[in-house]
Amino acid sequence: MALPEQLALPFEPPDIKDIFLRVFTRLGIERPVVNVAARFYPFTGLRSTVVVRQGAVTARVSDLLAGAPRLVLEALAEILLARVFRRRPSPEARACYLAYTHRPAVRARIDAARRKRSSKRLLPPIGRCHNLEEIFDGLNQRFFSGKIPAVALGWSHGNARRTLGHYDSAHAALVVSRRLDSSSVPRCVVEYVVYHEMLHIRFPLSLDGHRRVVHSREFRREERKFPQYELACRHIRLMAGSLR
Repeated sequence: MALPEQLALPFEPPDIKDIFLRVFTRLGIERPVVNVAARFYPFTGLRSTVVVRQGAVTARVSDLLAGAPRLVLEALAEILLARVFRRRPSPEARACYLAYTHRPAVRARIDAARRKRSSKRLLPPIGRCHNLEEIFDGLNQRFFSGKIPAVALGWSHGNARRTLGHYDSAHAALVVSRRLDSSSVPRCVVEYVVYHEMLHIRFPLSLDGHRRVVHSREFRREERKFPQYELACRHIRLMAGSLR
């Protein structure tokens, strides 16, 4: 099985097709399948896919997992196949996969690949109505004693309506939807969105058994310390209502 040149693996990768065949059989899926094809693919991150068309199962697994233990790859195969055949993967499979992919060394490798294979396109932080640099610096001093490290700041190119902000750890970039760069949006709403994403820097993603914890108890507790929390949330709910 040929792998992308950028991997330069010092070992023979596992037979991913054999792994998917074994898991397919183990799950006892009662559906005629004429062929199972699986290979590693140079996705930007950990994205892996499986599709079923005319009795053929085709899986593409991120090449960043080529060095993973066989047990981890079997867990991923179970998760993907269960999803496409409307089954529920075992908690053990999910816990196994998440435990591996959240190892510090693995996360570092994923982030490095994302930086190499993709770029972050941002509009300048000084918008028409709101200045993200000024807001970030002010919040950093008021709530974090200036300890949040400098990040790339900018408005999104697209007019995102559902995702008002996000923090990309691979590119160390904090992005705010340019929909908020409007005179009709109070400054406290933009401040709240930036503050929320800064909390993601302070409280990174963690694991609780087989669950990914995006907003921990500590995160939620600190979030409610934002002075205009209720007002900002109310305005965001009104914005969401206008979309419906």
